[in-house]
Amino acid sequence: MLLAKTFGSVRFVYNYFLGVKTKLYEEEKKSLSYTKCAAELVSLKKENPFLKEVDSIALQQSLRHLDTAFQNFFRDKKIGYPKFKSKKNHPYSYSSVCVNNNIRLENGVLVLPKIGKIRIKQHRAIPENHILKSVTISQTPSGKYYASILYDCEIEI
Repeated sequence: MLLAKTFGSVRFVYNYFLGVKTKLYEEEKKSLSYTKCAAELVSLKKENPFLKEVDSIALQQSLRHLDTAFQNFFRDKKIGYPKFKSKKNHPYSYSSVCVNNNIRLENGVLVLPKIGKIRIKQHRAIPENHILKSVTISQTPSGKYYASILYDCEIEI
């Protein structure tokens, strides 16, 4: 299933760049920015063709999550150094950002990039003036999937 492949690819990219950043810091006391990691992601996708089969924005978001983990660590040491993601630990999840209407919600169906249409149980109606920003897909240990959809709206005061 493509969702499982996406979870694995996101974990692979996160762990790969966590290893690269850790090694670079230990050897040269330098840090690797999100921009440089994103540029290196292109060559990583050439070396590992399975990364081309999943949503590219999800892979970029995993780099953003890694960057945020490092920023939180350097801001407050009590948070702890970022850890490698395990294949055995749940919940699996990935995030994707809505760009050029690539993520849509249509009549109880969620349309995701590369994955396509997925039937969902929608808990509430979304007003027309709300703008879809991002979606996070997660899987629980019991095998259930959840989609957390983020909308943006303007409220007049």
